[in-house]
Amino acid sequence: MKALEFGLILFGVLLNAGAQLLLKAGTRTIGQFDFSMANAWPIGLKVASNPHIIGGLSCYVISVVVWILALSRVEVSIAYPMLSIGYVVNAGLAWWLFGEAVTPMRLVGIAIIMLGVLLVAKS
Repeated sequence: MKALEFGLILFGVLLNAGAQLLLKAGTRTIGQFDFSMANAWPIGLKVASNPHIIGGLSCYVISVVVWILALSRVEVSIAYPMLSIGYVVNAGLAWWLFGEAVTPMRLVGIAIIMLGVLLVAKS
């Protein structure tokens, strides 16, 4: 895999991970809510006007464009497993930004995922 191809894939993965983190930040500011007809409009307005949610959705849109560029250069059987890098990024940043638990079992799981990504990349 060439540096440009890997760069496109990594950029797409990081945008996707950033989108998840921004969406989580947005939902933290909105708070937990239930979907019902009674609160559909007020919650919909809160979601649609939340800067973190808007940023997260924007990251998703850009990541799709970057992903299309990557897929035009790399086989999907190589590119798609690279999305797993997002697990590592999200676990670390969720721990750092939101205080989420990263247990030893999760760390082992992440290590196994990364080993799989390395094997796919080297194949």
